[in-house]
Amino acid sequence: MASATVFNNQSCGSEFRARRFIRGGHLQTIASFLLPRHFALSVPEERLIEVEPGIRLLCHCHWQADRSAALSVLIVHGLEGSSESKYMLGIAEKGMAAGMNVIRMNQRTCGGTNHLAATLYHSGRSEDVMAVAENLVHNDGIARIALCGFSMGGNLVLKAAGEWSGKQRPELTAVAAICPALDLAASADALHLPVNRIYEQYFLWKLKARMRSKARCFPGTYDLSRLRGLKSLREFDDRVTAFYCGFSGASDYYARAAASRVVDKISVPAFILQARNDPFIRILPETRDKIRQNLNITYVETDDGGHCSFIGQPDGYDGYFAERAVMDFLRNF
Repeated sequence: MASATVFNNQSCGSEFRARRFIRGGHLQTIASFLLPRHFALSVPEERLIEVEPGIRLLCHCHWQADRSAALSVLIVHGLEGSSESKYMLGIAEKGMAAGMNVIRMNQRTCGGTNHLAATLYHSGRSEDVMAVAENLVHNDGIARIALCGFSMGGNLVLKAAGEWSGKQRPELTAVAAICPALDLAASADALHLPVNRIYEQYFLWKLKARMRSKARCFPGTYDLSRLRGLKSLREFDDRVTAFYCGFSGASDYYARAAASRVVDKISVPAFILQARNDPFIRILPETRDKIRQNLNITYVETDDGGHCSFIGQPDGYDGYFAERAVMDFLRNF
């Protein structure tokens, strides 16, 4: 059994053991992209939810027979992911089997929806998460909703939970985050380390391709010359994300968008799962102190697991430990 650091509650997820021959942060991370998976899911309801005037998000909704009686789990993907990301489908499959409604949310412009939003998505758009949740409450009679996010999505759901605290919204029941990018600046800089350059180049390739697609959808809105010579995610966020999303630069964006600013304000039960050998997610000491001091948060940090991977021994289940840990946590509600 691998050791783990656990804050506040020792009942969740500390028994992770990496699958044989898939051990180490990089191997775990890459394997999660390459290993094929098959999911037993019925065709979801597709729904376009307006989060701002003229801005719609595509959500894939999986409903129980009595949707109003079930806990609803709203899942948010990571950078350049979508509702079709494997971990999104894995949570949906396990959540449906556990009697929960599951809503797979695409962030704005993601999942083939560039044409539905003239604006870009970014790590601080927690208001989009809250708008989708409020829509489900008002239109579907949902009484209990839990948020779940991976990586960038983990930052978004924790930020939303911190901002929602004290706003008299009893429907928000719990929040779970896997490898959340709580400290955006530190994680962006870690991506630029030589050992992580393969991940950074992948993200840059995807982000540049998205910008070109956005420019085709909304002629005259985006200046593609801003993409020239970009060699790091921080440079992209400085010259593109910050410029088009109302920030003064990358540093301002990272500071204002980071969930670390409000994680101490989370007032509902929360679960954070992090791997000590995640190649590029960094959680700073001051953020760890905030998490430790907030007794609503169960924090588990395992020795192995990589980035949003946690491929374990298939001992009585499929081995996807993070998804099982989220379900174990949410079953309490």
